[in-house]
Amino acid sequence: MCQLMGMNCNTPTDFTFSFKGFARRGGETDKHEHGWGLAIYEGRGLRTFHDPLPAAKSRIADFVSQYPIQTLNMMAHIRYATQGTVSLENVHPFQREMWGIQWSFAHNGEVPKFTGKDFKKFPRLGRCKELFYYPVGETDSEAVFCAILNALRAEFPILPTLPNLYETIQRLCAEIVEGEEDTTILNFLLGCGKFTQFAYSWPGKRPGSKVWNGLFYTIRKPPFATATLKDVDYAVDFTTCTNPNDRVAVIATAPLTSNEEWREFKKGELLMFDNGWGYSELYDCHEVEQQGRGLVSNNMPKQCGGCPQAQSGFNAPTLLRNLVDEYFREQGQADSSSSSSSILPFAKEGADLGCGSGCSGLAFRDCVTRLTGVDISPEMIDRAKLRGCYDNLLVGDIETAIQDANSKFDIVFASNVLAFIQDIRGVFASVRNSLNPNGIFAFSAETIQFGEAEEEMSPSSLVAEYKILGEEKKEEDARGEIAAVKSNDEFRLVLQSCARYAHETSYIQELAAEFGFEIVKTQESDLRKHCDQMVKNAVYVLACR
Repeated sequence: MCQLMGMNCNTPTDFTFSFKGFARRGGETDKHEHGWGLAIYEGRGLRTFHDPLPAAKSRIADFVSQYPIQTLNMMAHIRYATQGTVSLENVHPFQREMWGIQWSFAHNGEVPKFTGKDFKKFPRLGRCKELFYYPVGETDSEAVFCAILNALRAEFPILPTLPNLYETIQRLCAEIVEGEEDTTILNFLLGCGKFTQFAYSWPGKRPGSKVWNGLFYTIRKPPFATATLKDVDYAVDFTTCTNPNDRVAVIATAPLTSNEEWREFKKGELLMFDNGWGYSELYDCHEVEQQGRGLVSNNMPKQCGGCPQAQSGFNAPTLLRNLVDEYFREQGQADSSSSSSSILPFAKEGADLGCGSGCSGLAFRDCVTRLTGVDISPEMIDRAKLRGCYDNLLVGDIETAIQDANSKFDIVFASNVLAFIQDIRGVFASVRNSLNPNGIFAFSAETIQFGEAEEEMSPSSLVAEYKILGEEKKEEDARGEIAAVKSNDEFRLVLQSCARYAHETSYIQELAAEFGFEIVKTQESDLRKHCDQMVKNAVYVLACR
């Protein structure tokens, strides 16, 4: 299949180093010899290069790899044709104008829903009722691009905010994959202006092939070091050609360098890259929007606020803090006339689990005397340091790191964290052991209610559901396994196509009781649908009994 490369930066940067190695895969170190393309954002313009010749032999590619064009946002593609002829119209990246913005798209994989049919007969995504964008070539990739744009155009009559755009693209990706989870390979880069690039991965391999098609990324940031390309004998010492504030995110189908740390996308993961960082939380997307780095158009008015579903996501830290404040007011430990921003600290020691970039730390900073942040990602800890709102930051698994902190906490909170953890029982146990006798555990979770709705799910849906959890079983084995799990009353979660877990509401209630918590406050709102069941965004405040 094809290969992708993308780059997103916080300062204008040239891409010649990464592209030099990537181009070698177009017919020299790999077999992707059916054309290549490049899309480079420059202000509101989009400079593109396309060639149906192999990148490793293309004089245009050789020219580009030596021409240091600087950009904040770019993508490249080398093609191995599985659909459509070897011709210029089938070379990625594809581009279209929408809302006065140049959009670009490059894809790796196969999408059965958009293969081998008249485009007018392909499924229409989201709220799309009429077609505006049509493919020029013959690939499923361009058909998917047009379908996404048609759906976005139908969804938003005015320019959307980044969190609303993120949530909608995530939903459209799930719609493309749904029902064809085992046969779909959908890895793409979607550029929407000079600042922002979305990257999505539903990985896999073709029948009979040993080649895994997914996505990886690395972030180059201080302290810089020497990076060595895998596909050509070439290295660059970035300490000699960067500034202390430079940051570059590089995305690729397979790692481009041999001595940098590359992270593989999770199945169904969507990341929004901006300013050289990758974002997966709506509140991070909202913050980027507030910095003036959202979609930019001279022709479309900007959306204000947004849909309640997206708001519940990017307001999660604030919702959680407000619920905690309500509880303490009711307990008489805070002035009932005070706003949350004026409440004096009611906790000496607090811990932010899965602190990420620190948005939740900011929300709770003024109510905790000493605040510890914990995250498994060193990259996220680096971003949290920039906030200046933590007294202590720890890298590690939240279950073990919180116990290794050698502290007893008055409050532990976790905003948008449990949705990424399959078995949350260990989290409840670790938090309970780390809390003082009158401590508080506040968290948000994505929840789903089984019961009558569960019985309405078809056997095939349940099989697909179980397979999404990562089990490589034959269909009949999966059916038997599901039956066993259901009969043992252990089927307590689903992994959604957006790569987030939704836990059964009653399971959270049972865990609270098991570990000696009382649910003193809860609030929920509709978030999204999964297999025709509503997933809710739930916020809880638990008190030690």
